[in-house]
Amino acid sequence: MVEREITSLLNERGAGRPQLHLRRLALTVLDGPDAGQTAVFDHDVVRIGAIETNEFVLTDPTVSRRHAEIVRTPDGPLLRDLGSTNGSFIDQVRIREVFLGERRRFRVGKTEIAFTLRDEVVDIVPTEATRFEGLVGGSVAMREVFGVLERVARTELTVLVTGETGTGKELVSRAIHDHSPRRAGPFVVFDCGAVARNLIESELFGHERGAFTGAVQARAGVFEQADGGTIFLDELGELPLELQPTLLRVLEQREVRRVGDRKVRQVDVRVVAATNRDLHQLVDEGKFRQDLFYRLAVVEVRLPSLRDRLEDLPLLIPHLLQTAGFPHAVSGVAAEVELLFRSYHWPGNLRELRNVLLRAIPFSNGDHIDLQSLPDALRAARPTHATPVPAPHASTSGLTYHEAKEQLIDVFEKRYLEDLVERCEANLSRAAREAGVDRKTIARMLKRHNIHVRGGTED
Repeated sequence: MVEREITSLLNERGAGRPQLHLRRLALTVLDGPDAGQTAVFDHDVVRIGAIETNEFVLTDPTVSRRHAEIVRTPDGPLLRDLGSTNGSFIDQVRIREVFLGERRRFRVGKTEIAFTLRDEVVDIVPTEATRFEGLVGGSVAMREVFGVLERVARTELTVLVTGETGTGKELVSRAIHDHSPRRAGPFVVFDCGAVARNLIESELFGHERGAFTGAVQARAGVFEQADGGTIFLDELGELPLELQPTLLRVLEQREVRRVGDRKVRQVDVRVVAATNRDLHQLVDEGKFRQDLFYRLAVVEVRLPSLRDRLEDLPLLIPHLLQTAGFPHAVSGVAAEVELLFRSYHWPGNLRELRNVLLRAIPFSNGDHIDLQSLPDALRAARPTHATPVPAPHASTSGLTYHEAKEQLIDVFEKRYLEDLVERCEANLSRAAREAGVDRKTIARMLKRHNIHVRGGTED
């Protein structure tokens, strides 16, 4: 299992009230020109030195411009000297790097500093609000997510957002940015799964002119573009293993080096990452670096699937219709449509619901969407047309509620995919559009259910 000594997590349901574990670093100057100066940090890396770009700035003339840094690691906070002129000391012993524990004194130049860890365990109480920035939901699951976001958005903590495809991970990242002190800065999105492997490093960190074939001019990468703001790394689980050490260095050192350049550029960014893959499993399989996972999962927010918060439909439907992006007169759905929505599995989650509603608007005659306005694929998935699933007593005996539920969902999902592929004549792009999800999601679902598509085509 991945060690997470300092990681802050939203606990699983069913194990008591969810809690958020926050661990901050506190520094206080005990002796020297800046005696009495104190600060508390959420940062993964706290730099100490004489120039303004450090997090903890000292006026002591014996302190170097970039003197030392404290880095969060899986084994605890690490004090590292950055090649200073006058050194860093613990108990009169000059050190290069040393673990600090939870409380310790050290000296940089002639300045003595006290270091402490400040733990805070916060019970996550569902908020009364049913909205958080652009997010909507009245279910307990979503109001607990809002409770976490209210706490972490104001900090500099790195956040990992997990959940199925289409659950709104980018919306969460945007909400964190808009609710943070960085809201006036840029918000930059980078999809790790949408860029060719040989171009990812250039897209992330930039390149100089002539660095490779086709690099006709210098270009800043997304980390430089996000300087002073937030970068959202989507589909993080798709990041190639060979590039993960480079990303880790950027997160730890807050500086980038463009491809083909020797110059190092400092960047000030907050990172929010997202994935629909199980990073814990990828770490165990050696496909994702444990130290990078630790660096990114300082706070992990898990988004519920739409089928687990169907009580939010009365809030979500009007919200999605109001934010359609084009003028229309539709304000809701007919009662039989909402009943169908409540019985549907929603493999594409919130994204699929939005696509269904937007596609139905032009075919609606009044101010409500009726059954005839819906896509054929959704009407075909109505319970009256669905293949009967095994009765619980026949196939789920001895299983827990959640195990039985997942088993029955798998039966439905496999039949839905088989019907979908047949209806779309093995055209995976068309199948993805009808299902309201992206093509990669359809491909992964087919693979998971061992459904082989012979002669699959594209549009």
